[in-house]
Parts: sequence; structure tokens; C-alpha cells
Amino acid sequence: MSDAGAGRALVTGAGGMLAHDLVPVLRAAGWVVTALGRSDLDITDAVQCMAAVEGHDLVVNAAAYTAVDAAESDEAAAFAVNAVGAANVARACSRSSARLVHISTDYVFNGIATEPYAVDHPIAPRSAYGRTKAAGEWAVTALCPESWVLRTGWLYGAGGPNFVSTMLRMAGERETVSVVDDQTGQPTWTVDLADLIVRLVEAKAPYGTHHGTSAGQMTWFRFAQAVFELNGLDRHRVKPTTTDCFPRPAPRPAWSVLSHASLKQAEVKPIGSVEERLHAALKTLAVERP
Repeated sequence: MSDAGAGRALVTGAGGMLAHDLVPVLRAAGWVVTALGRSDLDITDAVQCMAAVEGHDLVVNAAAYTAVDAAESDEAAAFAVNAVGAANVARACSRSSARLVHISTDYVFNGIATEPYAVDHPIAPRSAYGRTKAAGEWAVTALCPESWVLRTGWLYGAGGPNFVSTMLRMAGERETVSVVDDQTGQPTWTVDLADLIVRLVEAKAPYGTHHGTSAGQMTWFRFAQAVFELNGLDRHRVKPTTTDCFPRPAPRPAWSVLSHASLKQAEVKPIGSVEERLHAALKTLAVERP
């Protein structure tokens, strides 16, 4: 490990919403951070990955192809980033003796469960995006033993377009907003996920797969209602609807609730409840309120 503070950390996907919050959180924890966006580092290029990772103690791979619907018609493009890119980063970390945190997704599951998915629940992705992320998980685990795969979902934050800012914008444009009430998940603030990443590493939690989402659960409809309520708006302006009313190329999981048992076993405190953390987030999120 480097003599400088906690060490040297590399964050890929620096232009994304998670990295926007992760970089300052890492720096506050004493890490010297290199943040590389898509124009700085093409993770599909193995040679570039080797050069970028060299000299770092920790790598957080937040680079991903996240256009879920576009992946249905161009799975090869998604695979290049989410699977081949993840493999390139993992191999570079292994050769440089750098620990790796790889960000994955709830989409690796089939989305039809009725209780929280355990980390070792069989994966069964139903979309191209999910398949490519599952392949990335396999590559990371196979190529870099000193790695954590951290699955998350329903992210929102100040670093990019997200559900919270969309709801607040629509509240200023429409009298009512229709939101699906048959998809259940765990809305997670990127600041909280960034904090969890740092705590996971500092705790020297067992390598392997963990879940990084808020505790509890709610539907998109209830999430929208909560956003309205916490901004002093009438929650009855949000109307429930079904997934069938909004057909999309990629199937959306009906159930995206993840278990945090592995974190608790590692004595790493999971993220707080969905409602509590949304309340905290709305105090700081840089979104235009109606």
C-alpha cells in the first residue's frame, strides 16, 4: 500500500452518477484518487487498463454500459464494456496486486422472487444488459481473487439524470404523474453507496459478492409519492399504473429487493432505510424543485 493516506485509488467511469459522489468520499477517507472517464480510459482496451491500474492500491470499476433498452438490439456493445471491459480491469488489478470493487446490478436475477435475493441465489438474467453484467461478475471473480462484486440498483444522485429529479421536473410540468406500481425495489442514493464502498474496503470484508442497496423496499409508485411528500407536494397527484402500460424493449424486474446478510456477517453496517435516506438526500440533491 502507498504511504499516502489510505493509498492510491482509481475510479473508472468517472463521468457517471456513482463516481460523481464516490470520488469526494474516497478523498475524504484519505485516498489519493485518479478518476478516469470514458474519454480517458477505454476499458475494452486491455493495454490501456494495464497502464491505468499500475501503481494503484484500489480500483473501483464504475464504468458500465447501462443503456438497458439499447442493449437488447446491440448486446455485443454492452458485452464489450460490461464483460470484456470488466475482465480487462480485473486482470490488470490482479497483475498489479490492486484490490478491486466491481459494481454490478440486480438485473442478474430473474426478478420474480418474493423475498430478498441472497448473494448466492442462482442468477438468471432476463435481459441483454443483465446477461452482460452477469458475465462481468464471473470474469471479475475468476480473474481477480482480491475483489468485491457489489450489486446495486435503483440509483439516484446529483451526478446524472435520475428518478428523483425526473419526478420533481414532471411535478412542475403536469398536474398528475403516472408511475408503475408493480415493480418493487430499493431506491439507493449514490452518496450512500459511495460510503458503503469505502466502509467495505476499510473493514477488509471477505472478498466475493455483496449487496449495496438501501434497506426496506417500495414500488416506483410509492417512491414517487415519497418524493412528492418530502417536497411538500400532494402525493395524490401521483397515480398508479402497470408495467404493461409502458412497454419497453428490455424486461424490467418485478422484484429487485436484495438481502444484506453478507454485509452483516462481515460486520459492515448496511445502508439505512429507503425512506430515511431519501429524506437525507433531498436536503442536498442539486435538483430543480417546482
